[in-house]
Amino acid sequence: MRTHTGEKPFSCKTCGKCFGQNTDLTAHMRTHTGEKPFSCKTCGKCFCQNIKLTAHMRTHTGEKPFSCKICGKFFRNNGYLTVHVKTHTGEKPFSCKICGKFFRNTGHLTVHMRTHTGEKPFSCKICGKYFRNTGHLTVHMRTHTGEKPFSCKTCGKCFCQNIELTAHMRTHTGEKPFPCKICGKCFRNSGHLTVHMRTHTGEKPFSCTT
Repeated sequence: MRTHTGEKPFSCKTCGKCFGQNTDLTAHMRTHTGEKPFSCKTCGKCFCQNIKLTAHMRTHTGEKPFSCKICGKFFRNNGYLTVHVKTHTGEKPFSCKICGKFFRNTGHLTVHMRTHTGEKPFSCKICGKYFRNTGHLTVHMRTHTGEKPFSCKTCGKCFCQNIELTAHMRTHTGEKPFPCKICGKCFRNSGHLTVHMRTHTGEKPFSCTT
């Protein structure tokens, strides 16, 4: 009934946050204690909630039980599906209070906020460089390991980022999706377009320091 009444009689003695069920409070307390009693039998990774372990197990089994009713794409958990559906609806309910930019989920907003605060909480254990999100750290780690997990099915060339593979594929397909708004010339990537635009603007951003 508390889901209807909104009553939350169980409060955290550490931060004061309230919950409708004692089980939710118990799970929350682990964010303070760091306790992670649920472990993956495959890789040993530990979690504070059994539901998170269940979702994690799908990374091993490949199971994706949540499907998009619009395009049919499958996802490992309902959260990923919820975010995906917004790509169809265009909904971006989370806004940045500093610049007003909108985002589909709180995770994207949190990462964006670091562009304002300068916070970089993820560090490389090899060279100590810091990053705003785990994705950037993962890509960076490949500069140390040499890993290039994205390969071209046409020529076999490998890349450390999927975006690099996408750009490379255009050398095979001939696709040039970035047009110049002034002269109409098209380019394979935005970097080439940026350089080209300087032929129109006359911009010369690089100067000799000698």
